[in-house]
Amino acid sequence: GIYEFTMGATGDRVKARYSFVYVYEDGQWKIAHHHSSVMPEGIPTAQPITKDEVKGLFKLWNDALATLDPDTVAKRYSKEAVLLPTVSDLPRTDYDLIKDYFVSFLKKKPQGEILESNVLIGTNWAQDAGIYEFTMGATGDRVKARYSFVYVYEDGQWKIAHHHSSVMPEGIPTAQPITKDEVKGLFKLWNDALATLDPDTVAKRYSKEAVLLPTVSDLPRTDYDLIKDYFVSFLKKKPQGEILESNVLIGTNWAQDAGIYEFTM
Repeated sequence: GIYEFTMGATGDRVKARYSFVYVYEDGQWKIAHHHSSVMPEGIPTAQPITKDEVKGLFKLWNDALATLDPDTVAKRYSKEAVLLPTVSDLPRTDYDLIKDYFVSFLKKKPQGEILESNVLIGTNWAQDAGIYEFTMGATGDRVKARYSFVYVYEDGQWKIAHHHSSVMPEGIPTAQPITKDEVKGLFKLWNDALATLDPDTVAKRYSKEAVLLPTVSDLPRTDYDLIKDYFVSFLKKKPQGEILESNVLIGTNWAQDAGIYEFTM
């Protein structure tokens, strides 16, 4: 959604777009993915796209898999893409790392099929999240996984900006119940952590494998130390945030809150 920060150190107010993906980990709801970007000046020109067209973007990626060419697949991703793949613990945050992942994965000759899709559309971005299944042509194995794609319109094409894929847990997992209001309330825990001005306290709000794509840094923060390091600088501004627009999705032991926020410094 959209939130706004008030920076106590300067009185500045900063409005930004945000997304939080929360996971239930070690008895607590933690931040698994957090993306924050300053609002563009003025009203951008929106590239129109329908829900069916968003779903069709998966076919472009799947067709790229069929070429068995890692370079072709990697080119489906945007310039600053983040790939959190099914069978690797390493976040892939640039072209070379993404291509490297597919060098190995394509040896299995994978082909995917979406079983369940949920689409959200914004201004020059779209999200498709759900469940897909791969058939591995090399072995005949079938692997079902949860997925999320966030697409952005870049250089005249829709590209993958964020791709998260995780194997389905065996059996039916026990869901930790949470309401939309409770998901929105998780922002307050993070905002209260900001108010402590302690980078360690803020960093502990993030899960073990969190990815932070912050407002005022070009460096993806993919582990505890990098996340803490970002807040060492950011907390000097004494930021406090306010959500202006919120859109919540809830799954089994995960939840997403995306929109616009504003900071007062």
